Amino acid sequence: MNKLWFLLLIWNLIVFFIYGLDKFFAKKGLRRIRETTLITFSFFLGAFGAMFGMVMFNHKTSKIKFRILVPLSAFFNVLLIILTNNYLL
Repeated sequence: MNKLWFLLLIWNLIVFFIYGLDKFFAKKGLRRIRETTLITFSFFLGAFGAMFGMVMFNHKTSKIKFRILVPLSAFFNVLLIILTNNYLL
C-alpha cells in the first residue's frame, strides 16, 4: 500500500511541475500545453498537484473552467482514493 501512496505523490509532483512548465511557456511565448490536458491530468489523480501548481505559479487561477473543474476533480480524487482504499483493505 505504501507504494501506491508514493506513486500518487510522485504523480502529483509531476502534475505540479507540468503546470509550472505551462506557465513558463506562457511567459516565454512558447507553445502551450492544452487546457484539456491540464484538466485531464487533474482528474487522473493529479488534482492536488494541479491545485498547488495553480496557486504557486498563479496559473489559470482567473479561468472559471479551472476554478470549477480542478476542485471538482479533487473531490473525485478523494472519493476514488477512499473507495479504492476500502476495497484494497
